[in-house]
Amino acid sequence: MAEPLLGSGKERGDLEEIRSLKQFLKHWVEENKRLWYLAGPSIFTSICRYSLGATTQVFAGHLTTLELDAVSTENMVIAGLAFGIMMGMGSALETLCGQAYGAKQLHMLGVYMQRSWVILLTTCTCLLPVYLFATPILRLFKQDADIAELAGRFSLYMIPQLFAYGLNFPISKFLQAQSKVMVMVVVAAIALVFHVGLSWLLIVQFKLGLIGAATSLNIAWWIVVLAQFGYIAMGYCPGTWNGFSWGAFRGLGSFAWLSIGSAIMLCLEFWYYMIIIVLVGRLGNAQIAVAAVSICTNINGWEFMVFLGFNVAISVRISNELGARRPRAAKFAIVCVIMSSLTLGLIFFTLVLALKDVYGIPFTNSPDVIRAVSNLAVIFSFTLLFNSVQPVLTGRNSPMALIFS
Repeated sequence: MAEPLLGSGKERGDLEEIRSLKQFLKHWVEENKRLWYLAGPSIFTSICRYSLGATTQVFAGHLTTLELDAVSTENMVIAGLAFGIMMGMGSALETLCGQAYGAKQLHMLGVYMQRSWVILLTTCTCLLPVYLFATPILRLFKQDADIAELAGRFSLYMIPQLFAYGLNFPISKFLQAQSKVMVMVVVAAIALVFHVGLSWLLIVQFKLGLIGAATSLNIAWWIVVLAQFGYIAMGYCPGTWNGFSWGAFRGLGSFAWLSIGSAIMLCLEFWYYMIIIVLVGRLGNAQIAVAAVSICTNINGWEFMVFLGFNVAISVRISNELGARRPRAAKFAIVCVIMSSLTLGLIFFTLVLALKDVYGIPFTNSPDVIRAVSNLAVIFSFTLLFNSVQPVLTGRNSPMALIFS
């Protein structure tokens, strides 16, 4: 007979074969507890981090439509390109750290994280020209001249954020593989509260405009990086962090290819929205169009962070179960996460249709932009629904590959 699904400090066996609805419901409840234990904090953390940029867009939207367009273009196109690459390359650690933790090779987690730092910081350096020459790049794609000029200037201010991305994502995967998610929750919440307060002070009170927005956003991201690394360095990850190691510089070639593969799979989702913003910027009434679409993509980004939390949870669950040689339990986890994601997708679909005339109001004072956002409600609601499952099934630990294996 197979061992029970939940152990008591002992190594539990693989999931027993499910032969009845009662068995399915029992295991479904148990697996959902594990998934939500990982996904809940990950969703909260992802939403808080995404809200750093989204909050900046909200503040910019109450300055002028042009400044909203500039921040949105930088956030979705320039920073969006870097964010997608950094997060995608960092997601290679989901497999390596998850399986190393499941196989009790704890010391390798710290080595993998440092190796990822080397590769991602090198990539950040390669991406610098995109930030430095953002204005001519946007003009090359026929963007509105005023939007391109202001977005390019804002991109220069946001270079510190680029390098924060390169350090943050490996740290996040390192902590997630060990289920140390509560520290990430606390740090993300503190950074968001700090960012909202500082943005209000610099933008509303001191009238510093985009300089104030960039200052607040850069500081918030570096708070996230330094606070999480401080937690690790102070000894709260015994066995997995043993200090800096020269081993981080070994095997960089194969590790880089693994990171690039992860980036390609995950970046397509971000680049899709980046391309939309670029195309909309070529329309006749570009400022209204970019503002309306950026509001929708901003809200879609919040929803995407929810399902990205599920992606993180299922990646950790698959890595841990495969590392412990329990493939049947890994497949059952995939079934549970798909059901949960689809249910949430239907809820978001309904909310957008019900609130189509008001969900654009927090982002802008322009009646024309609010009206344009409302006109996009139907197609936007279907976008949210279709995107509810796709992010969960992609990533380095491809659930679809495991389902059909």
